[in-house]
Amino acid sequence: MGKKAKSSRKGKKAWRANISTEDIEHFFEKSTKDALSGGSLSSAPSDSLFVLDRSKDLAVRRKIEKHREKVLRCDSLLEKNPFVQPVPSSTLKKTKRMHKEVSKANDATEDCPKGDSTTASGMDDIWDEKGEGNGDAIKRLKPSIIPAVEVEPPGCSFNPSVESHQEVLAHAVAEEMQKVYQKELGPQPVPLTVPGEVIDEEDMYFIEADKGSDDDETNLETSGENEESALDKRSSRTKRLTRVVLNRRARQKEKLRKEAEARRVDEISKEIDCLPDIIHEIAKEDEDKQKRHLRRVVAKQERLKSCPPRLGRHKYEPAPVQVLLSEEITGSLRKLKGCCTLVKDRYKSLEKRGLVIPTVKSRK
Repeated sequence: MGKKAKSSRKGKKAWRANISTEDIEHFFEKSTKDALSGGSLSSAPSDSLFVLDRSKDLAVRRKIEKHREKVLRCDSLLEKNPFVQPVPSSTLKKTKRMHKEVSKANDATEDCPKGDSTTASGMDDIWDEKGEGNGDAIKRLKPSIIPAVEVEPPGCSFNPSVESHQEVLAHAVAEEMQKVYQKELGPQPVPLTVPGEVIDEEDMYFIEADKGSDDDETNLETSGENEESALDKRSSRTKRLTRVVLNRRARQKEKLRKEAEARRVDEISKEIDCLPDIIHEIAKEDEDKQKRHLRRVVAKQERLKSCPPRLGRHKYEPAPVQVLLSEEITGSLRKLKGCCTLVKDRYKSLEKRGLVIPTVKSRK
């Protein structure tokens, strides 16, 4: 069979045959579904579609409030006693502290005028010359009691008098001799090697044999003592106490207790009789304590004047007194021997005032 000839679509008959009816069929299906479900949702009013259900909110709120108001048994027991206060929670403390800090900050910002050194970010101006609010931000060093430049005694001059020169010279000699005596009388260091003789192998054998015999004798003595103590324990275990012995011990114990009670009463009566003496002794002890405290404070101040506080692991060693010998005194600045001690003197002054950590003198 041959293929069917295609009809022309240019005529009206072909147009009517090829018209699409999908939108009409879709409308009919939607209308039937709406009719079966109870009506179209687009045409229904919003009051019928959306309803605020407030029937269960009250119950939920009451349940939450009931759980919040519930008090533990331990808290209820503490609340019943008016003399016992419950321990406050740490979170409450933190919140109160934060509220206090915020209120203080607000008060400070309100009190300070517009021309203050505080900026809008709350930072303090470290270059402010007033220095009122910078005490907490910048840690200032305590002023040293020791002056920056110490005046040496007149005996250290280039042309001193005989008496002042001899006094300073004697003081310097005493310091040097004290160092020498401390080194001589101090504890001797532990030697690295111990002098002795070499022991032969035969002598070592005899020494070990002597040690073994001594150990055997000590073991025998200890075993004999253990046997005797075991026998004594057995005899004490087998011995039974009678009722007479128990009654005697009870009477003795009661007698000792009564004697101790009588002694205690006598001691209390004696202390009551000598109460004025006790008050006088207490006042005397308080006065002695105050005197000791005053002496300790004065001694600490004197110690701070002579040496700085301990900063590092090394102690401060004072520099030797710069005094001329009798042969070096010329009486003229032109003949004075030059020495570079200015830098050392300034560095020692910094160490003495506690501004620099003392170091050990390096030996080359």
